[in-house]
Amino acid sequence: MTRSNPNFPSDLDIKPSSSVLNGFNQLSDDRFGADAQTQAIQAYGIAGRVWEASYAMLAYLDRASPTLDGHDVITLDPPPFTETIHLSGSTSEDDPLTILELGSGTGLVAARIGAYLQHERAIMVATDLPEVCSLLQKNLRGCATVEVHPLSWGSHQDALSIASSLALGSARRLAYIICSDLVYFPALLAPLLRTLLHLTSEPVVAPSQPPPRIIVSYKIRSLAKETSFWGAFGLWFTFAPVLARRRASGDGERNEGRWDRFVPVPGQDETFVFIGHRRPESRIWSIPEDDEGLLGGVGAWGTMDHKVDDTFETMLLMSLGTMDE
Repeated sequence: MTRSNPNFPSDLDIKPSSSVLNGFNQLSDDRFGADAQTQAIQAYGIAGRVWEASYAMLAYLDRASPTLDGHDVITLDPPPFTETIHLSGSTSEDDPLTILELGSGTGLVAARIGAYLQHERAIMVATDLPEVCSLLQKNLRGCATVEVHPLSWGSHQDALSIASSLALGSARRLAYIICSDLVYFPALLAPLLRTLLHLTSEPVVAPSQPPPRIIVSYKIRSLAKETSFWGAFGLWFTFAPVLARRRASGDGERNEGRWDRFVPVPGQDETFVFIGHRRPESRIWSIPEDDEGLLGGVGAWGTMDHKVDDTFETMLLMSLGTMDE
């Protein structure tokens, strides 16, 4: 049986996204503009489009981007790591910064993050299916700090290959995993979670190393189909939304407002930016081999029964309460 290409679903009918509609005055880069996306969609399917949550990721990480309302934000919690990168391109002299993005697609997010890395020891790793890597290599060829590697979700061998190539778990530590708009097709939810577990387990992460921080931008599209991922993800990872404190104007003075969930574009409350970490105790849990068991919570908390985490459901209820105020 021939395996279908997830980038070319049978009902594919998509058009390029607009940076302006997603909260940016402009993103003047021909590699990721409407014309480039149109050509990339024809050749690479859904991987050739810049998806909406990618702009949300940039609104958080790329503070130099010309956002429509970015001037209103005083503080983000936690602050993006791009604000604290030293010119050496590392978090410390002995810890070269390593960032890996899953499902990089066109490479927009990788390119913007790579621009912050100004030292050869720092690496931004853009990954996607092998057939999409040619698009990434084309769009990222001028980015000296960005490498392109194939990584099919669910493939332990691909994760190990990247770890070996970059000496992760020994000479280098994987500090951040970037996930922009990856929670969509039900058939890909378990492989995505499995890869996140691979990248936060030995040998990719040594026992003496802190787990990578996972940064997720997510736009709700079909909640009924996507909830199972968050119910399983929360069993293995702790996660919380990025918070923002905005400027309250009045009498020409700057007054600090309250902390609220960071919504990159006002009114688009269906978009989230999460920060997550692997639960330390989960490193000894058995990861089920079958996808149904993984999404059903089998193995989590060291037991083989089915279970779900309610972190995401609680966030949704809190968001609805805030919207009603």
